[in-house]
Formats: sequence, C-alpha cells, structure tokens
Amino acid sequence: MLDQGAPPHDRTATTPASPGVAARLMRRKPVERLVAEGGQGEGGALRRSLGLWQLTMISIGATLGTGIFVVLGEAVPKAGPAVVLSFVIAGLTALFSALSYAELAGTIPVSGSSYSYAYATMGELIAWVCGWCLLLEYGVSVAAVAVGWGQYLNELLDGTIGVTLPDALSAPPGQGGIFNLPALIVVLLGMVFLLGGAKESARANTIMVSVKIAALILFCAIGFMGFKSGNYANFMPLGMAGVSAAGATLFFSYIGFDAASTAGEEAKNAQRDLPRAIMLSLVIVTGLYVLVAAVAVGAWPWKKFKDSEAALAQIMTDVTGQSFWGTLLAFCAVIAIASVVLTVLYGQTRILFAMARDGLVPKIFARVHPKTGAPRANTIIVSVFCGVLAAAIPLGQLADATSIGTLFAFALVNVAVVVLRRTRPNMHRTFRVPLSPVLPALGFFFCIWMMGSLSEVTWIVFGVWMAVGLVFYFVYGYRRSRLATGEDLVVTAEK
Repeated sequence: MLDQGAPPHDRTATTPASPGVAARLMRRKPVERLVAEGGQGEGGALRRSLGLWQLTMISIGATLGTGIFVVLGEAVPKAGPAVVLSFVIAGLTALFSALSYAELAGTIPVSGSSYSYAYATMGELIAWVCGWCLLLEYGVSVAAVAVGWGQYLNELLDGTIGVTLPDALSAPPGQGGIFNLPALIVVLLGMVFLLGGAKESARANTIMVSVKIAALILFCAIGFMGFKSGNYANFMPLGMAGVSAAGATLFFSYIGFDAASTAGEEAKNAQRDLPRAIMLSLVIVTGLYVLVAAVAVGAWPWKKFKDSEAALAQIMTDVTGQSFWGTLLAFCAVIAIASVVLTVLYGQTRILFAMARDGLVPKIFARVHPKTGAPRANTIIVSVFCGVLAAAIPLGQLADATSIGTLFAFALVNVAVVVLRRTRPNMHRTFRVPLSPVLPALGFFFCIWMMGSLSEVTWIVFGVWMAVGLVFYFVYGYRRSRLATGEDLVVTAEK
C-alpha cells in the first residue's frame, strides 16, 4: 500500500533516472580518453616503433597492388580507354576523404581509424556501424587481394617451370575451382609476419613495396614501346555511365591509404607523421595508377582486357615477344600483392583491437602478447577467417563488397571532421582540411555518388552485412560497451 503522507516527488528523489535507449546509442567517447588509452590492451601494450617512412610504406603497401595488377582487367571492359578518367575520379574521391583522414589521424592518433573518429564525434551506434563497415573493408579486401595473388602465381610458375596449379586448387567455386589454395597460403604467410610484431612486419613490407614500385616503372617503360594511339580512338565507348561504374570498382584500388591511421598507437610521433604519411602515399599511388593505366590501354585494345586478371604480365609478353618480361612482372606482382595482404591484414587486426578494448567485440581481440607486443590471438583468428573466405569467393564480388563498405566509412569520416570542428574548435590539430566544410562535403557526396554506381547485388550484400552487424551490436556490444559499464575508466587509470 502506498504511503499517502509522502509527497510524490520524495519517493523517487533518491533514484537517478537512467539514460534512455536513444541517449545510450548516442554516447560519445571523449577524445582525451581515446588518446589516453592508446596502446593499452588486455595483458600488455602495443609498442611505438614506426616512423614516417614506415607509416608511408604501410599506406602504400596496403594501397598499391591488386587494384592495378588485377582489378584493371575488371574495370577496362566497363569504361574502355576512358578507364584513365575512372582512375582520376576514384583518386579524387579518395583525396577528399584522405584530407579528412589526415586531420583526424593527427588529432585522434589511435588504432581504431574511422571507427574511433566516429566514436568521438557521432556516438556509439554510428561508431559501431563504421567499425562494422571497416571489418567489411579490411577483412574482405584481404580475401579479394589474395584471390588475385593466385593468378600471378600461376603466371610465374608457367614462365619458370612450365607448370600451373590446376583450376580445382587455384580458383574459387563458381569459376572452375573447388578451393583457392594460393589465396589461403598468402594470407597465412601474412599472419606469420604479423605475429613477429609491428616493426618486423613494417621492415618486410618496405622491401616488398620497393619491389612493386620498381615493377610498375619497368612495365611503363616496356609497355610504352607497344603504344598504339589507335587504341584510344573510341575513347568512351560506354559513355559516362561506364566511366562512373569503372570508377566505383577502381575505388577498391585506393583502399589502403587509411591503413596508416590504424597504426596510430604504434607510431613514434603519430600526430606529426600520420597526416604526412596518408597524403604522401596517396599522391604516389595516384600518379602510378594513372600512368600505368594510360600505358596499358595504349598497348592493348580495350576489349582484350575482359577476363584478364594478369593483364600487365601478358602485355609485357606481347610487346616484347619474350616470356621473360611477363614472368619477371609476375614475380614482382606476387611480392607486391603479398605486401597488400600483409598491410591490410595488419589494419584489420588493429581496428578489431580498438573495438575489443571498447567492449564492443570479445576481449580476446584486445589481448596483447607480452613478448612481441602484437595481438596474437586476434591475428590468428582474423587470418584464418580471411584465408578461408579468399579460398571460396570470386574476386569481382569481393572487390565490389569491399568498395561499398569503404565508401560508407569514408563518408562518415568526412562528416566526423565537420562535427569535431564544431564541437571542439580549439582542439590542437597538426593538419587541417582546407576550405572546410566545403571539401569534406564534397568528399561525402562523392562517396555517396560512387556507392550509387555499384550493382544491386552489392547493395543487397551490404544490407545483409549491416543487418547482421546491428543484431550483433544489440545482442553483445550495447550492454558490454565500456562506456556503459564504466570499465574503460579503470583501464585509463591503470595506464
């Protein structure tokens, strides 16, 4: 029976009102707390060992590879010789987002990349959506790159010992194969390097990046000898729609410049070096892409690119009449694509590390090995998953699925820059996007426009992926989030 003598408000005065569902979904993690927790994991901490050169090589290593060695064969049939414009459009879209990434990487230098930027500016639910897109971007990208690696491995084997792996073991189901064994092998090789620690992985990556830049310069020199201006006669055979569609596919080629931002907790001077590494890598990669594409289309009629996943090696063989040059390029491509697998796999593990530290995914992904300073369990789980995915799914489907997840995450980064400028205008920034909010707005709309150019099947896959992610968040992350439990305060204090 209620006590009629007590005023109504007295009965609830000692019980604080709990935040509503909407408030919990929009809870933000302060920038200072994100930075303070940098490097801290379960049972250990990441080691700061990477300088500007290593960060730039990580960014180039994650970007320069399958896009030009493999996906070029997917894009040319969509745009014809105008694929050169497609590379420029995709590069421009990447540039707008790269500017936003550079500002946020210098302001919030943590491993979570755009996931962490969204957490600090737009709240937990948006951060989760962004992180889930990054899992699609990085995880599926590793698998897609690994599929292309097998094509060049066969070219190398054919040119050196005269044998190739049978389709049953070198192609995914649906393309004449049962299991793509080379794709699984290259992912597991990347895993071995990563288990040794960030510094050792960066050293191996730098060597591999140097090899692939040299290979592309060599291709341009040889390919130019077979250049025929007539191949450009029908420059835009499929119209602007074809250029746009190819640009959306080729955006996959620019995925990776943001990989440097995932190294924020292992960089020696993250606030200074991360923005420089991101911008420098994008300039180098874009220049090489446009040059190689222009030479390739000049050397081959555009219709000949259809279903050619090792086009550059075949062009060199056709131009010289000697298999040696094609074999040499295939060798360089095997190394080049392996470096993409290594660096993108690295980015994937560090994003999961940040999400696990925040309580949104299981803590095992934030566990750090005390000897190597690397998230060992995280690396093994991610590598095995990506390797199996690479062995079972065709490249084209993987590339488009990666592009849509990346474009969505990049769109959110452009929004995050504007939001942080409004909410924390006096925060120290080592790099500022010029003409803000105009350029971030252009970056946002370019990303949305290119998403609209992707196929209906890709959108369905994306919708299913997001639905699965939201279910996981509300079943697991919503209640276990450290912002909800207050556990993150303990981690910060212990540091």
